[in-house]
Amino acid sequence: MRSASPQFVDPSPRQTAAAPAAPGPFIAADVGGTHARVGLIQPTADSASGANLDILQYRKFNCADYTDLHDILREFADGVGGRIATHACIACAGLVSGDDLINANLPWRVSISRLREELGLDRVVLVNDFTAVAYAAHFQCVTNSTLIAGRGAINPALPRLVVGPGTGLGAAALIPGGARPGILATEGGHAALAARTDLEFEIVRRLGHGSIHVPNEQVFSGPGLFALYRTLGELRAMHAQFESPAQVTAAALARSDALAIETVELFCAWFGSLIGDLVMLLGAYGGVYLAGGVLPRIAPLLRASGFARRLSDKGALHEVLARVPVHLIDHGQLGVTGAAHWFLDHEYGGKRS
Repeated sequence: MRSASPQFVDPSPRQTAAAPAAPGPFIAADVGGTHARVGLIQPTADSASGANLDILQYRKFNCADYTDLHDILREFADGVGGRIATHACIACAGLVSGDDLINANLPWRVSISRLREELGLDRVVLVNDFTAVAYAAHFQCVTNSTLIAGRGAINPALPRLVVGPGTGLGAAALIPGGARPGILATEGGHAALAARTDLEFEIVRRLGHGSIHVPNEQVFSGPGLFALYRTLGELRAMHAQFESPAQVTAAALARSDALAIETVELFCAWFGSLIGDLVMLLGAYGGVYLAGGVLPRIAPLLRASGFARRLSDKGALHEVLARVPVHLIDHGQLGVTGAAHWFLDHEYGGKRS
């Protein structure tokens, strides 16, 4: 569900001649449906690479343990000395509409004015979570990444794609052309799930429960993987013994449960089809970064699955897509550092202390 009149933030850096003075420490947060990662950020003097930020404090919170985002940020601030900052940049999935964030996966409402007033902040800025992840991926080295598919190196001179299944599905494109990245945030998780095989068509029909629209994230997410497992169990007349996506992926990795193995294999192959479609739609031939909380747990299975085959199985563009490098990166603190870089570049003209 999306607002009819969402407010978008211009993805290009502020170009005014008199950008405000660089801030002192500020809060940067990456808030998802399952976890909130919060950092106290100190900008550094060297902004040549855009990669120099000191994370003075960092904590990871379980969202279900809190009644709202205010409580999380208050606990973080209290834990490191009270009123520690006057500014905050918060990366969240969804779109900003007026004072509110429109989001289907967070367990509570997010109000910009309430955060500002109750935390005593001068300014609170919300940015799309995968805008932040893409922003960080542009600056940060991915030498610790795992090559999943494709050949050759990431090419930053061409558009690139960042996609991540977690509690939902996030996607953004990196657009080349300047020292700072242009980011095209998408709502790819809410686009319609496309089936190709008879089995996939039947799964979509069952997941829809009569609805015309079944979104991508109803399969390509943690909850989606579990829904896929239960639906396959119904179709195969097999007992679905596990009660969480983590249990399903653990059994698939251990090769101890046939239904779990089939579920993860289908998830990976079907996800390859989606990535191939997104690469073509966005012209992201410079490479793909896979992030999010689901894929790192199943990295060996993803690499051995039909993911690469389905990604490139696109007719005349097969050879082009087969060359596109796909790297699995550790989401970790990317959302926090990406939100921090975005905030400095858009609110302070790239200035560091």
